[in-house]
Amino acid sequence: MKIAVVIPSRYASTRFQGKPLALICEKPMIQMVYERAVQAEKITEVVVATDDQRIVDAVTAFGGRAMMTSESNRSGTDRVAEAAEKIGLEPDDIVVNIQGDQPLIKPECIDEVVAPFFTEPDLGMSTLAFAIIEEDEFTNPKDVKVTFDNNGYALYFSRSPIPFDRDGDSSFDMYKHLGVYAYTRRFLEMFRSLPQGKLEKIEKLEQLRALEYGHRIKVVVTRHDSPEVDLPEDIIRIESRIQLIR
Repeated sequence: MKIAVVIPSRYASTRFQGKPLALICEKPMIQMVYERAVQAEKITEVVVATDDQRIVDAVTAFGGRAMMTSESNRSGTDRVAEAAEKIGLEPDDIVVNIQGDQPLIKPECIDEVVAPFFTEPDLGMSTLAFAIIEEDEFTNPKDVKVTFDNNGYALYFSRSPIPFDRDGDSSFDMYKHLGVYAYTRRFLEMFRSLPQGKLEKIEKLEQLRALEYGHRIKVVVTRHDSPEVDLPEDIIRIESRIQLIR
């Protein structure tokens, strides 16, 4: 069974044009994500899927693998699915979707998100969650929250705080959803063919489509956070974290 990481990467962005090539500690952000992905133990290959030649050139320059995908892809998931087809993955192979704006992604996180596929043979999709520490992330809508059942399957994803602390005792963990997914290629092809869900459209969260159509998502809780770069000013925050690690 192959386990391929696909990193969808677009140059055009209304909030941060050219974000994948933005420098963090003198490296393009996409290079940082790629170099961390290849360190995961269970991964057989890593590829950047993009629709911009500048990103292909940048990835090639640091020795990575990149491929052009269609400009008509409606989402990053569609871009990942196209890349999985071009790679030649079989239906039972696993595709890991890592967002190209998570330069601090831990290689262990990638191994963690694929681990359930070795113990649950009927699993189609998994994702990562992290117990929130930063106070502003409890209410910030850009930080997506997730709740899950006693077996670790997602109940709901939301930009609002969930569960809502009615009594204000704060005696529970709230989990942030990290933008890392794993799917069998069979599930990925089925998922991309589904119409957009109502809740997905409201919350602007693509993973809700799976829940709306009755599919289960395994949630793996990791001890590693993976902060995203949404705006240029986020780079300062990421570089500060890197300096602390060093």
